[in-house]
Amino acid sequence: MYRLLEPFQFPFMVDAMVVGVAVGAVCAVLSCYLVLKGWSLMGDAISHAVLPGIVIAYAAGVPLAIGAFASGLLCAVLTGYIKANSRIKEDTVMGVVFTGLFAFGLVLFTKVKSDLHLDHILFGNILGLESGDLRDTLAIAGLTLTVILVLRRDLLLFCFDPGHARTIGLRSGLLYYTLLSLLAVTIVVSLKAVGIILVIAMLVTPGCVGYLLTDRFNRMMGIAVVTAAGCSFVGVYLSFFINASTGACIVLLQALVFVNALVFAPKHGLLATRRRRRAPAAAASAATGIPS
Repeated sequence: MYRLLEPFQFPFMVDAMVVGVAVGAVCAVLSCYLVLKGWSLMGDAISHAVLPGIVIAYAAGVPLAIGAFASGLLCAVLTGYIKANSRIKEDTVMGVVFTGLFAFGLVLFTKVKSDLHLDHILFGNILGLESGDLRDTLAIAGLTLTVILVLRRDLLLFCFDPGHARTIGLRSGLLYYTLLSLLAVTIVVSLKAVGIILVIAMLVTPGCVGYLLTDRFNRMMGIAVVTAAGCSFVGVYLSFFINASTGACIVLLQALVFVNALVFAPKHGLLATRRRRRAPAAAASAATGIPS
């Protein structure tokens, strides 16, 4: 019994669990809007685009979070501007912009002498968070979550039917950049916990799980939050015993939950879809007396 409770004896493990649950909850709520809007690649784009901002902020002596947010927001604004003023589709624009900014960040990283570890930027260091990091992460996560919940109906309508949103007087442009700003802030919050690469999964997988399991958005959001928070807590806990990357454990658990939802979801799972496809054939076979 003592062995099972051992992780809770270490303050850094408890802090990691708290931060993991907080970051997971924010990412899960936002992931529902990204999945509904079809913006999964946007999270990928902004998460990679923050690298040059981090390096420049370090060289300028300003907080890394400010540089990361500015760089991520620049990626989002550039993507929106190029899409609106060219014939190139949005997913193509995102691919060009984020790879260009990420490559620029790698060049800067090799030229600027620093004690930053690229592995920590890419994969996070949730077990090495300082008390200030913990406080800042929880504060920003709470603020971001509050803004999302206050604007949840407007954001939902904007993601589901932008045309109708404009018709009833909602400012689609403002909602567009608000959602992008929230995405950038969420990525910045998640950087120290799971890093640039793994945050992509946390911004996509929980929403996908909820989307497979229900057709109601509020229920989808609840399922996503439970999935993300549960996987974050269990992932940190398991990483202690198997001595593996904590962020990777969290994302791997989310992937396993997604696979189960994909297969066993009662309405939209692979097995349910297969049963529905077989039903007409079985009915026709029974009517004609010919085995299907």
